[in-house]
Amino acid sequence: MTQAHTDPARTGTDTAKVVRMADAGDALLSLVLKQLDDDQAQEVVTIDLEGKTSIADHMVIASGRSTRQVASMAQKLAEEIKKNGFGPVKLEGLPAADWVLIDAGDVVVHLFRPEVRSFYNLERMWAFGDAPPVAGTA
Repeated sequence: MTQAHTDPARTGTDTAKVVRMADAGDALLSLVLKQLDDDQAQEVVTIDLEGKTSIADHMVIASGRSTRQVASMAQKLAEEIKKNGFGPVKLEGLPAADWVLIDAGDVVVHLFRPEVRSFYNLERMWAFGDAPPVAGTA
């Protein structure tokens, strides 16, 4: 008995859709990195999560100098993502702004005050043996 393959990577039209989705994820990552650079985020790190977890394809970790800067960067980033057609994002931690999580689907962004970032050390937790974090553009 033969079994039909429904794997999207094996069918022509679905492959184009998968490629467009990957391009959208890369475009979103580029938008995030540009906005963080414009907002003078510090120590921007990008971690490639594709194939390692289903939560996102990319994780971006960055620092702001103060809670005010972290909150401002988070709000601007959420606005830019929505304005550029990537849909609304989920924000967590905005009132305190020591650590703000921005879930934009394919890209998850963590914005920290430096002391909080060093305490949680997410880069180390998500560095998968042979896949160390990749420095960002800022």
